[in-house]
Amino acid sequence: MITVHHLENSRSQRVLWLLEELGLDYTVKRYARDRETMLAPPALRAIHPLGKSPVITDGDIVVAESGAIVEYLTARCGGALVPAPGTEAHRRYIYWLHYAEGSAMPPLLLKLVFSRLAPGSPTLVRPLARGIAKAVTAKFVDPELRRHAAYWEEELSARPWFCGADFTAADIQMSFPLEAFAARGTGAGAELTGWLARIHARPAYKRALERGGPYAYA
Repeated sequence: MITVHHLENSRSQRVLWLLEELGLDYTVKRYARDRETMLAPPALRAIHPLGKSPVITDGDIVVAESGAIVEYLTARCGGALVPAPGTEAHRRYIYWLHYAEGSAMPPLLLKLVFSRLAPGSPTLVRPLARGIAKAVTAKFVDPELRRHAAYWEEELSARPWFCGADFTAADIQMSFPLEAFAARGTGAGAELTGWLARIHARPAYKRALERGGPYAYA
């Protein structure tokens, strides 16, 4: 039996969604974030040394990292939700599978970090921290997010899904950064808004929300 070690409001929500799309049986073990730091609890370190989510266990096998989990689970189902190798759709699939964490998430994480810099600073240095956070966000983070958002708009204007005409596991992988961007980015365009509506309408997505509990970005 597959167990998803599921941290609230995290990337692990898309693992639940993938499992629902694949029709695999699984159980969910929920973890709450620390209310002050918003970090994962120490209990996750018993599953994986880094104490991060998502992580799944499948018998004695432990798989961490979203992309690795996607590859493991789709391979377990004979390549379901993966375009045929050697096709343009497959080349796009490999790209978006890695782009989601390698390129899309870093500026979103920076925006989150800088939004918490001043509130988490000592009172005496808080004005300085607020000024630094505002300057870095305005001059670097937000322009970078707008660049990525324009890229998504262009790509999705040419096709309904990131790999082409068909929904794939790459769309699941892309869901967290795009949902996070819609929640705290620089403004979702029409194509991104439409794509989000399509994924949110999928029955498997809705079932995953029921299994996972509250999720801030849906």
